[in-house]
Amino acid sequence: MRPDSPWRTADFRTLFTASALSQLGSNVSYVAVPLVAVAALDAGPGQVGALATLSTIAFLVIGLPAGAWVDRLSHRRVLIAADLCRALLYGSVPLAWWLDALTLGQLYTVVLLSGCATVFFDVGSQSVLPQLVGKEALVQANADINTLIAAGNVLGRSAGGGLVSLLSAPAAVLVSAGTYLASGLGLVAIRRTSSGGAAKTGAGNRLRTQIAEGVRHVFGNRELRALVLTAALANLGSSVINTMLPIWFVRELGLPGAALGLFWGAGGIGLLIGARSARPVAARLGFGRTLGLAGVCLAPAGLLVPLVDRGPWLFVAGAGWCLAMFKVGMDNVLGVSLRQRMTPGSLLGRMNATFRFLLTGALAVGAAISGVLGELVGVQATLWVGGVFVSMAFLPVFLSPVRVRRVLPDPVPEPQSTQGVQGAQGTHGAPTTPA
Repeated sequence: MRPDSPWRTADFRTLFTASALSQLGSNVSYVAVPLVAVAALDAGPGQVGALATLSTIAFLVIGLPAGAWVDRLSHRRVLIAADLCRALLYGSVPLAWWLDALTLGQLYTVVLLSGCATVFFDVGSQSVLPQLVGKEALVQANADINTLIAAGNVLGRSAGGGLVSLLSAPAAVLVSAGTYLASGLGLVAIRRTSSGGAAKTGAGNRLRTQIAEGVRHVFGNRELRALVLTAALANLGSSVINTMLPIWFVRELGLPGAALGLFWGAGGIGLLIGARSARPVAARLGFGRTLGLAGVCLAPAGLLVPLVDRGPWLFVAGAGWCLAMFKVGMDNVLGVSLRQRMTPGSLLGRMNATFRFLLTGALAVGAAISGVLGELVGVQATLWVGGVFVSMAFLPVFLSPVRVRRVLPDPVPEPQSTQGVQGAQGTHGAPTTPA
């Protein structure tokens, strides 16, 4: 095992295992919940769009303050609490279905509250990773985590479609709840985490001030600004597409839920290969050139997705989705590594929260747009709108200084105003290697 391998760290192995379970739960519910709404509750395009919007709107509502809160709290406790909350919420869906009491209102509430828990889990997991593995292993750790996410898209969504077909959509949601529970219990084993570098008291460290520091850090840097805009546009387009796909597959094409799961699984394969390819390709071509070329060559494949139909066009659209997600997989590894290295430890939670606010907020906006357009102009026309966004999303990075960056920068030192705070607080058992 290489000296810079993140797998040498027991806490990384624990985080990876728990994240694997959490990813499985998220991807099974991603397929199962809208199919519960469509098949069991006869939801229309607008209602499915509202469901998708509510599942991600929490990032727009609490995404920014969540970063400041995560910088103040124990990261391990944040992750455990988020998983246990999601287990309880999703567990209520099959129970209500069994009691013949399930309603769209309950589904709306479940996805909204579980989305709030996901805000804290996502921000907390991205903030704790540099502390667990150190700077030398950071790119490899991000590649492994993004490989996990991609594998979850393949296995989880395929499994979700299969469970819906074999059992029922509510039963698949129950499986999702069980994986969240197992993930939360597994995270108890993590020991070497900190509560970030933000001070907990004092006028200079009020919540609003801390949030503003994170936003300024992201938008005041041309490279970070380009990364967040490209990712937000890609998320907006993919959300417009994904919101309408359950209706297009089940109602318009008459295909089973398993077919939808396999289609989404094709995108997961693209994510997986992209994540695994990112590090070796960037080592040969440079970080920026890899991001730029991937965008120019692969993002336009998103225009093949609206061609989805029965027969050969199903495979053409699936190939387009796979190629577009290959590009996203590379972006995830290289972009996340770049932004982590360009951010001091005391700002990691707020930087990640700003990114998640815009990236997952774009999912909520895309879902809302998709629901409205689906009612007004039809499902397939809405798919074309999403395809255009996906195909053009690479432009902010391609037109920015990111395109010419060859290597990751050295870790950014702590601002002078926070060094004293960190020295007073200590590292709470964080690794001695700077992240």
